[in-house]
Formats: sequence, C-alpha cells, structure tokens
Amino acid sequence: MAINNQDVYRIARERMVESQIKARGIKDERVIQAMLKVPRHLFVEEALRDQSYGDFPLPIGEKQTISQPYIVALMTEALELKGTERVLEIGTGSGYQTAILAETALWVYTIEKYPSLQEKAKKTLFDLGYKNISFKIGDGTLGWQEASPFDAIIVTAASPQIPPPLIEQLNESGRIVIPVGDEFSQMLVKGIKKGGVLHTKNLEPVRFVKLVGTYGFKE
Repeated sequence: MAINNQDVYRIARERMVESQIKARGIKDERVIQAMLKVPRHLFVEEALRDQSYGDFPLPIGEKQTISQPYIVALMTEALELKGTERVLEIGTGSGYQTAILAETALWVYTIEKYPSLQEKAKKTLFDLGYKNISFKIGDGTLGWQEASPFDAIIVTAASPQIPPPLIEQLNESGRIVIPVGDEFSQMLVKGIKKGGVLHTKNLEPVRFVKLVGTYGFKE
C-alpha cells in the first residue's frame, strides 16, 4: 500500500517530537500535543519541505527564520500556558510558533515587522482554521498597548534588553520569554512579574535573528 504525503509528514512529526522534543526534556503535554498536530511543513517554502521536521532553523525570507522545533517547544513550555491566557507574540515570522500558541492559549496577538511575512503566515493560519489570532504590523519592541495587559509574552528575535513596554504590558504573575544578548550570542531568559517587578532566570544559550526596533537593535 502506498504511503501518501500526509502520512510521510505525520510520521516525520512523530519522530521530531520523540527525538527532538521529549528526548530533551519537554514534558508539558499540551505543548507536545500541539507539536504533534501542527503541520510544520506548511509554514516553510515548498522547496524546503523535505527538511521541515529537521533539528535546525530554516530561512523564510526577509533574512528571518523559522525556529528549530525544540526551541519552539522550550519557549512555549516556559510560558506555562493552561489554555485561558491572552498571549502576545513579537515576531509572527512563518506563523508556526503562532499556531503552537493558538493551540495552547485562549487568544494570540501577534506583531510582525515585515508585511510580506505576515501576509503569508496569515493565509496559512486561516487555511488551517485558526480563528483565535489578531495580527498587527509594527515595532514589536513597543508591544500592543491597546490589547494589553497580557498573561504571557513571547519574543522570537534577540534583543539587547527586555523592552520596557513589554514588561509594562505584562499582567501581574505574567510570564515573558525572550532571547537577550548581542548579535552573535544570546541567553534565553524567562521573566515572571511579581509586585510589578520582573524576576528573571536564564534558560539556555540560543542564537536568534535581531529584534529591530525602538528598544531593540537599530537597522
């Protein structure tokens, strides 16, 4: 019996979750189920689809990337989502991380700097049936004041600091996950807001593209 493409991708997804996600200590069952469900291959260029479940980032245009699957899982798990949260995502990119958030949170607000990337991501997400996402084009370091406060914020590009507007727009007990550092090496940082103050801890070294904006890197 011939195996169709969907089966090939499903098997690749299952292998990805076993060898890259669970094997590295990701335990949040809701994150694992989302990673098993979301068709990652639809968020990459057709020419790269055979690599879409590999253990590495891939280019998506505008000098941006779709993050390595493990990093997507790690960042999502660190947000401690239960399904009732309003989440702000800085950097829509391919829309893959957005889909994982849409599976694990109540509502996702996502900001992208490049209209071409967000248009493509929006079409993929709508085609997959997601209805709990709001989109915006703009400077992600300024957050989304009108929609705040948020229960969780995820930043999918590296910043020299945690942008102050993002801390302000975080709910009490809210979580933020962001790569912080210079252009070449960063630390993935998790912050929890308590008593109006952000308490941070380091998760692990990472390498992301630059977050450009008022409180990020200059062009």
